[in-house]
Amino acid sequence: MPVSPARAAAFDILLRIERQSSYASELLHSSAHANLSSTDHALTTELVMGVLRWRSRLDDEISTASSQSLTKLDSEVLVTLRLALYQIRWLDRIPQRAAVHESVELVKRARKGSAAPFVNAVLRKLTTKLAGDEANKHRDSPQSLSRAYAHPLWLVERWTDAYGLTIAKQICARNQTIPNTVVRLRTANAEAELAASGITLHAGAILSSARKIESGDITHTELFRRGEILIQDEASQLVSTLVGRGKRILDCCAAPGGKTLVIADQNLDATLVAIELHPHRARLLSKLLQRSKPDARVHVVAADAQRLPFDISFDRVLADVPCSGTGTLARNPEIKWRLTPNDLPALQVRQKAILRSALARLGTGGRLVYATCSLEKEENEDVVRQVLADEAAFHLLDCHVELDRLKAAGQLSWPDPASLAAGPFLRTIPGVHPCDGFFAAIVEKK
Repeated sequence: MPVSPARAAAFDILLRIERQSSYASELLHSSAHANLSSTDHALTTELVMGVLRWRSRLDDEISTASSQSLTKLDSEVLVTLRLALYQIRWLDRIPQRAAVHESVELVKRARKGSAAPFVNAVLRKLTTKLAGDEANKHRDSPQSLSRAYAHPLWLVERWTDAYGLTIAKQICARNQTIPNTVVRLRTANAEAELAASGITLHAGAILSSARKIESGDITHTELFRRGEILIQDEASQLVSTLVGRGKRILDCCAAPGGKTLVIADQNLDATLVAIELHPHRARLLSKLLQRSKPDARVHVVAADAQRLPFDISFDRVLADVPCSGTGTLARNPEIKWRLTPNDLPALQVRQKAILRSALARLGTGGRLVYATCSLEKEENEDVVRQVLADEAAFHLLDCHVELDRLKAAGQLSWPDPASLAAGPFLRTIPGVHPCDGFFAAIVEKK
């Protein structure tokens, strides 16, 4: 019996992630898997994301049945075992026999046929062994949270120190769920057209322009192809909305372009310069803008935001900087297995350089929004406070004022704006808020 298209695709994607530090979301939507049926694509996504979310739990159990250390296994073999065990433990609708048989065939397909008896033996042991009762164990420490929710201990310890054990548990639990698909409506008739296409929507939780997809696939609609609706988390939409209105606007790290379009849509007469470091991502951004046709004039420039290639000033700036991404682990679970504490200092150096470069382009009376999708203070408060300590011409604004303004204008639908803030900063936390984890600071030039 040949390997099913969904399992073959999931194996190939997981192997690339293991070997090349690729991102699941990009591979799942790449042209290499465009020919999968909608059913097979859904199963591929379930398998890939499930294995990535629960990897440490899977490895712990595999190690109990393996005669070899997992570090000595070929990556093809380890990926196969993870894929099979995820199906056995988490997908009741898939017969265990099918999961075992196809996994043996996957090893052969990967030209590791000599490992087929080993894979078969390990999986036979696991199918006769009951799963551990991790889900019902008392979780009263970072160590137990780390084991139960399949997160690196160092991350759970950091979140416990920063937010307390209860919130750390909420973050971990949310990261192990499938996040809602949220879209931003760019035109007045978009919602009615989606409903006519059989798409069921619910109102967003935070912003009036956001909608949660309850059923249906928007990616097959003409509205999506025309760029009149965009898939974008509500926290990401909110950060972009904080930029406000201006005549000349700079977006420092613009790709993939969702925030750029939010800014363009709320500044119809503005000139917007969108900077992107990588030329191929700048080209993708240009294609998105051509498809979406914002009214604002948007100029895409491939350049390094640490060394902006012009001397003109702007009255609004967004510096949504490259970061660890620890606020987006529900969508990007592979991050938690490749990030280390040693990565944070280097990220902070780059973030401070981008912020200083962006501040140098801010005109008098102008405002800059510094943002990350990280939960780590080294990338957030520490960056802002350290940079502003050396910049007497700038001061930090209290984001409560801007959140209250958005609430009064009907743009913010969240009932308690103050709960979206931590001190003067915007701070959303996965599991506490129904969105990704984002940080933002608003800086004004005196």
